Amino acid sequence: MARIGRFRSDAARAEYLRAYAAMEGLWPLPATTAEVPTAYGSTHVRRSGSGEGLPLVLLHGFGGNGLYWYDVVERLARDREVLALDAVGAAGRSVQTAPLTHDADYGAWFAQVLDGLGLDRVHVLGESLGSWHATLVALHVPDRVASVSLIEPNGVITRTPFRALVRMLGFGANPTDAGWRRMGEWLTPGVSPTEAELACMKAAQGYRTAAGWARPLKDAELASIAPPLLALYGAESVLSEPDAARRRLAEHLPGAEVEIFPGTGHGVRGQVPDRVSARVAGFVARCDGTVRA
Repeated sequence: MARIGRFRSDAARAEYLRAYAAMEGLWPLPATTAEVPTAYGSTHVRRSGSGEGLPLVLLHGFGGNGLYWYDVVERLARDREVLALDAVGAAGRSVQTAPLTHDADYGAWFAQVLDGLGLDRVHVLGESLGSWHATLVALHVPDRVASVSLIEPNGVITRTPFRALVRMLGFGANPTDAGWRRMGEWLTPGVSPTEAELACMKAAQGYRTAAGWARPLKDAELASIAPPLLALYGAESVLSEPDAARRRLAEHLPGAEVEIFPGTGHGVRGQVPDRVSARVAGFVARCDGTVRA
């Protein structure tokens, strides 16, 4: 039976919301927030920035929420509004009430969020698991997407290495402080989360997620992606296979842009935030005038 994401207890929810509130202090820009009703539950949206460019919607990775984009939002919001979503089915301020059973449900959810915000067409940026959600949006509601940018889309273009999945399961089975540090050193070498981020990550363990899992796209699915696509990878990523992904995109979606950042891992955005945000900002600016297919 399809699941609905929820906190394990009222105490777990209260702990998470305290951590979330503390993390809001990291957001560097003035912001407004909204709770947008959809058929899948209410979606929490944080809006910052303004400008002539089409809005940019941010979809966070596993265990995160919209606040985790704090380190790049200033650059991304320089010439457009940026909207950071707390994904339905994940820990955050969104509240899921119906399951996301099929891939197309993510497109329907996203379109309903845009409708509730009065937006017709936007750019989409996803990271890690958020890249999977962004890809589903591009596949199922392409008319609402001006471009799609993917940061470390592990499990989407190529399979996540089995050895990495096994190691992730091992970390999950032993969520101690030492385990958190080892996982961080393995996934994102050179990047240390703030105390507020770490507290929010830990508190997210009290949530039973129902945000789905990525799967490698079939050749026909990959070739059918209509919006312009940018894929960014860390060259030393333990979850992705950047060179194989670039080859597969060149074969099935030759118009896609791919950049692999040397000396970085799965946490490439945290390692080189200025370079990643500048690359995304330049790409979406070039796509602002893209005519619908």
